[in-house]
Amino acid sequence: MSTRPDFTPVERQVIEREESRELKERVVEINRVAKVVKGGRRFSFTALVVIGDEVDRVGVGYGKAREVPLAITKAVEDAKKNLFTVPKHGTTITHEILGRSDSARVLLRPASEGTGVIAGGGVRAVLELAGIRDILAKSLGTTNPTNMLKATVQGLQHLRRPEDVAAARGLTISQVLPAGAKAEEEPAPEPVAAEPQESQETESGEGQDQADA
Repeated sequence: MSTRPDFTPVERQVIEREESRELKERVVEINRVAKVVKGGRRFSFTALVVIGDEVDRVGVGYGKAREVPLAITKAVEDAKKNLFTVPKHGTTITHEILGRSDSARVLLRPASEGTGVIAGGGVRAVLELAGIRDILAKSLGTTNPTNMLKATVQGLQHLRRPEDVAAARGLTISQVLPAGAKAEEEPAPEPVAAEPQESQETESGEGQDQADA
């Protein structure tokens, strides 16, 4: 008797699509650390790695080993365990948020299309691999790469979609959105056909014909 869970065809397609996405990795920092033992110092390396599919999934991992390649491999495996989905609105995030981790604070603000990723260091790597193309980011605390990445991830994980907020409050999405977003969501009014002018022209034409007669 099989113990595998039964999935619907739609669920299978979603799972296959998620698994087929190629995860790209980017090494943010490699650091050499030393442990003092009886015979002297024992050196090893730590690696801080970001992975993502450049669509909406991203994860950060940390690895430590006696050699750099092994440390990067461990960091990638750790990042795969920490993958999460980022709520997005087009090419930017859904709302402004401040991510915190220890003494690191990273402010993330939505930006209009064409702005690009205004960020530096490891924060840029996280945002680009998360599939965000337009955003403003500013570090307000420490510049420690590990804490900055953790603060960025904490901010992205606390983003909320308008439909989730509307469902929690028992309101419609249009009631939750700010005034500027409501104006963008509402379709522009259709132009009125210029029928009265044509009728006036025909009437004036008939009047001229009668005068000529």
